[in-house]
Amino acid sequence: MGALYGYVRVSSPDQNEDRQMIAMEAMEIPKENIFWDKKSGKDFDRPMYKKMLRKLKPNDTLYIKSIDRLGRNYTEILEQWRILTKEKKVDIVVMDMPLLDTRRGKDLMGTLIADLVLSLLSYVSESERHNIRSRQKEGIEAAKQKGVRFGRPATPVPEGFDAVYNLWAAKEITASEAAEMCNLKRSTFYYKAKQRKDGNEE
Repeated sequence: MGALYGYVRVSSPDQNEDRQMIAMEAMEIPKENIFWDKKSGKDFDRPMYKKMLRKLKPNDTLYIKSIDRLGRNYTEILEQWRILTKEKKVDIVVMDMPLLDTRRGKDLMGTLIADLVLSLLSYVSESERHNIRSRQKEGIEAAKQKGVRFGRPATPVPEGFDAVYNLWAAKEITASEAAEMCNLKRSTFYYKAKQRKDGNEE
């Protein structure tokens, strides 16, 4: 019987890995064999994952809390599963999905079931993320059509802007002087001046 390993991943530094760590400790995985990254699952450029791969040996067992800890890309998840099980020859236990436990059903049927479940879960997971992005995009477009504005609120036109603008337009003061008089950045003054000229003031 080989060694026990655990892999933990959270997508950003402000996310908490406690739930995954507690699950690993419940499996009595040695702390020195638990590797974790705080990085997005969109690719496999993860230092601790790579370090763990180098340590894994045939007949070791790798625990992950859920299949999306391996990544979020359907093709990449399947590729990593192949590398782990076929090249590294380790067992994988997906704790949230008992069917994805390669220690069971080592025969052809067991392997086939695990591969089918993995493919289905990976596809569904990626499809759901795609649907979420599509719904977000549709929601933003619908809101824009209703007049909802996104981004930073526009800087209000300061009091006396028209007078300063007229002086600048008449070349009696420079843009830097005009911006300072209006307490604006020069780029903002130019933007407001263009709006004033085009009749599109906010």
